[in-house]
Amino acid sequence: MKLKCLMVPFDPVHDVGIRMIRAQLDKAGHQTALLPPDLSVEEVVRKAAEGDYDYILISRTMGYGVVEILTRLIDLMDAAGVRKKSKIVIGGKAVTPQLAAELGFDQGFDADTTPEQALAYVEGRKYIPEKTAFRKDKYDVTSIYSYLFRHKQIEELLNEIGDEILDWASPRTSPGVERALIREQMLETNSEKEKESLLKKYISLCDDDIAAFYAEGKFIQGTRKLAPDELRALDAIPDSGHTKSLHHTKKRPLIIFFSGSGCPVMDAMHNRIAAEWGVDGVIFICPSWVARHEGLMSGPISHEEDGTIPTLDNIRIVKERLRPNLYFQVRYHRGLNTPEASLYARLAGVDFGKINPIYGSLNGGTDPERLLIDALFAMKQTVRGGFAFDMPDNDELSGIPTYKCLSSMLVTLMLGIKLGARPILKPLFCYSPYAMINGQMEDNWIDYNVAKIRVLRKIVHAPIWPGEPVGFLTHEDDRCQSATTTALHAGLCAALDTDLVTVASTDESYSHGPIVIGSRIDSFNAIRSMLRFMGHGGFEPTPKAESYEHFLEDKIVETLITVKKRGSFVNALYEGLLGARDEGANPGRAGRDTVTIKES
Repeated sequence: MKLKCLMVPFDPVHDVGIRMIRAQLDKAGHQTALLPPDLSVEEVVRKAAEGDYDYILISRTMGYGVVEILTRLIDLMDAAGVRKKSKIVIGGKAVTPQLAAELGFDQGFDADTTPEQALAYVEGRKYIPEKTAFRKDKYDVTSIYSYLFRHKQIEELLNEIGDEILDWASPRTSPGVERALIREQMLETNSEKEKESLLKKYISLCDDDIAAFYAEGKFIQGTRKLAPDELRALDAIPDSGHTKSLHHTKKRPLIIFFSGSGCPVMDAMHNRIAAEWGVDGVIFICPSWVARHEGLMSGPISHEEDGTIPTLDNIRIVKERLRPNLYFQVRYHRGLNTPEASLYARLAGVDFGKINPIYGSLNGGTDPERLLIDALFAMKQTVRGGFAFDMPDNDELSGIPTYKCLSSMLVTLMLGIKLGARPILKPLFCYSPYAMINGQMEDNWIDYNVAKIRVLRKIVHAPIWPGEPVGFLTHEDDRCQSATTTALHAGLCAALDTDLVTVASTDESYSHGPIVIGSRIDSFNAIRSMLRFMGHGGFEPTPKAESYEHFLEDKIVETLITVKKRGSFVNALYEGLLGARDEGANPGRAGRDTVTIKES
C-alpha cells in the first residue's frame, strides 16, 4: 500500500533530517511532498489541511520555545480537522517521545531516529534495528605473526637470558604452583574422600584467613557469597543483541575495556551494556588484596570493592554471559595466586591471559623470585589452553625508564616463545614519569608512543596491544577531558594499526567510588567519534619520533647486555638492573623466601 506523506521541516534552517527520511519513503514507493523550512505555524496547518495525507511528518531541530510552538501547532491541526484524517508525527533533536506524547502527537522520535525507523513506523511494521557489529566472529590475533626476530643482536641476548631463567627455574616450585596443582586434582577427581584429603593439603599452603574460609566458612571482610537470586535476576533480563559499532573503516585495533566491579553479576551487566556500545572484549580485573594472600576462596563470591575475585565460578559466571563474538581476558599478571588463576582461566576457556613477572614484582607487588616461578607456570597454562597472553609494562608508571620496561617485556616475550606460547607485546601509552622528567612528551603525546611501536616492530614480528589502559596520567578529574584523551590515544593506536587497545572508563584514574557504566559509555562515545573522524587518516609524528626510536633501540641493547653479564636474572631484578629504587622500583615483598626446590 502506497501512502501519502507531507514532510514538514519546521525549523528556520535545518531540514537535512526530514529530507533523509523523505528519500527513504520515496525509495520505498510512497508519495511525498516537502515543504520549505521557513513557514509559519498557520501556513503549515493550511498546507496539511489542503491535502489528503496519511501522515504529517514534522521535524524540529532547534529547541527555542519548542513546547509553546508545538502546542500551538497541534491545537490548530485539531481545529482544522487534520487530526481526523492524518497521523501527526514529530521528531528531531529538540524532541523526545515523552514530550511528543504529552503534546498530543501520534508518535515522537528523538535525535537517534534513523530513516529506516521512520519508514517502519509509516508502514505500520515493527522496527528491527540492524545489528551493526563491525565484527561477527572472533579471530586469532596472533595467527599472522611469525615471532621471528629482525634484530639479531637482541635475539641472541634474549636467547641467553631466557635459557638462564629456564635452567634456574626448572628444579624450583612455589606454594602458588603447588596449590594450583592440588586444585587441578580436586577438580578432576570424583572421589569425595580424595577431595577432602587434597583440600587439607591446599589449606596447609594458605594464609590463616583463607584457611578459615574453608575450615569455618568464614568470609574475608568485604566479601560474601553470591545469592542465587542475583543470578536469576540477571538472567531474567534479555540481551538486546544489538550493537552500535565503535569501528568505522577498520576492524583494528580491537577495543578492549576493563571490567572487574567486584561483583560478577555487575560485571556481566556492564559487559552486556558495553557490548551494545560496540566493544570487542573485556578484561576480568582481580582485586589487589588477592595478590597478597596465599590461597583463593572458592565459589560465587561478591566483593564490595573494585576487582572481582578470580574463583572458577566467578570467571565462568562472567564468561558464560558474554556475547560469543567478544574476547575475554583474565588478568593474573602478579600476585601469590597467579598459578591458580591461570588454571581457572584455562578451564573457563578464555581468549587471553596476562603475565608479567617483572612489572608484577615491583613496589607493592610480588617478590621477583616468587613471581618468576609462578609466571612460568601460568605461561604453560596458556600453552595447554591454546590462548595468548600479554605482558603489560605498567612499571613505566613508577618512573622506570621506558627502555628498561621494553627490555623486560622482551624477556617475557622470549620466555613465552621458548615455552611454546603466543605472547602479545603490551607497551604502555601514557604520559609516564620518566617522560615527564626527561622531556620526551613536552611538545606532544604522539612521538614517544610512536617510537615505542616502531622500535618493537623493528625488533620482532609479534602482535602489539597498547594499554593498560591507554591514556594514563593524561586524564584529569573531568569526564569530558578524560574521554577525550582516551579517544586520542585509541586513535593513535588505530593510526599505527596495532592489534588491540585497552581503554578505561572516564573515572578509571580518579575514581572516588564504584566505576559506573555511564563513565564507560563516555569513553566509548568519544572513541567512536575519534575513529569516525580519522577513518583511514592518521597522525604525523615529528622527526623526534625517529630519534626517540633510535634512542630506545640503543638503550634496550645496553640494558640486555648488562642483564646477561650479571648471569642471574633474579639477582638482576633485586639489584635494579631492570628498574632501580631511585627510578621508582622496589622489589615486591609478598611471597619472599617461599620458592623451594621440588621434591624428587
